[in-house]
Amino acid sequence: MNLHIVNISDMKFSTNEEDVIVTYSLGSCLGVTAYDPKIKIGGLVHCLLPTAGAAREKARDNPFMFVNTGVAMMVRRLMDKGAEKSRIIFKAGGGANMRNDTLFNTGARNFEALETLLDRNQVKLAALDVGGTIPRTMFLHLDTGRVVVRSLGEETEL
Repeated sequence: MNLHIVNISDMKFSTNEEDVIVTYSLGSCLGVTAYDPKIKIGGLVHCLLPTAGAAREKARDNPFMFVNTGVAMMVRRLMDKGAEKSRIIFKAGGGANMRNDTLFNTGARNFEALETLLDRNQVKLAALDVGGTIPRTMFLHLDTGRVVVRSLGEETEL
């Protein structure tokens, strides 16, 4: 097994069935996986903020920082490697309300940005584990497309 670690504002993808892609410490950040089961290609993005909006230069430098640009760029890269939009399975985790973030509500806004993006592209989430107040670790297994979320010592399959 080859483990690929996705940092904050980062994305990794793979075509190797033996790979597992992981991101740690999803608090208010949003982790999104995309997986094409026919050709067994998948990616995971760890987005810090909902939309590029007023930070277009930052989005050009690092599109993965933002949900709207990061998820779109991940899908483009998967499609460049042969994935088909109609086959891609999307799952999401994170988007928590950390430290009583009632002023910015970043976690909820991150998830809303994802919902807007997916709706605009007529795509549905296959599974999600978002919200609450706990951090999560998210794994994408390339052999099957299985997504596992670990939080507080417990694992859940999405």
